[in-house]
Amino acid sequence: MTGPAIGPAASPGPDSHQRRIKVVVADDDTLLQAGLALILGTDDDLEVVGQATDGLRAVRLCHELAPDVVLMDVRMPGIDGVEATRRIAAAGLPTRVLVLTTFHHDAYVWSAIRAGASGFLLKRASPERLIDAVRTVAAGQAVLDPAVTRDIFTRLAAQPDPGTHPPPSDARLERLTAREREVLRQVAHGLSNTEIAELLSLAESTVKTHVKRILAKLDARDRAQAVAISYQTGLMPP
Repeated sequence: MTGPAIGPAASPGPDSHQRRIKVVVADDDTLLQAGLALILGTDDDLEVVGQATDGLRAVRLCHELAPDVVLMDVRMPGIDGVEATRRIAAAGLPTRVLVLTTFHHDAYVWSAIRAGASGFLLKRASPERLIDAVRTVAAGQAVLDPAVTRDIFTRLAAQPDPGTHPPPSDARLERLTAREREVLRQVAHGLSNTEIAELLSLAESTVKTHVKRILAKLDARDRAQAVAISYQTGLMPP
């Protein structure tokens, strides 16, 4: 079985008042690729605009179609998902990368996040979780499954990745206030702004402000990179 031909999906009807989230699915397993596209196609807010079976094709589609999100398998022929993610980030494209992985302890996930991915999702995630993750990433947030995030980062934070920039020095953490450090710890645990607000007895708007300041002070792209920094610098010890 092969995936549908690459090309734009049907446009939203005339009564649509909201732009649909454009998605590219990249996976060398064409059966899984077709299944992911089918699941995403059941949601009225999402539109699968292209599919790829290798990293180079995924990068090309992101240049041509400017999707909001690309579901990126990390293990593909040619250039893998990590290198594809790096090229998308380096090109300054508006596309955000959501990594797909089969394993909890996949070293590729860590490399992909450092390369510019906005999070990761296990391939066995439920259809509801998949759709929610795409929406979350499209909205500019990170998807970090708390069930596996801590294990991945603690196992891999110390491993060098010569293809990425060196981690910031510990001095960068000195820019954070005590409250901002505590908020960052909870972000690293995978908590949402709402959950952090409840835990720390803060207004959700206050948490959002803290997160915004944390990202600025750490020069972090998003929550995913902030979590990586928290482990790299020792704020979150193994």
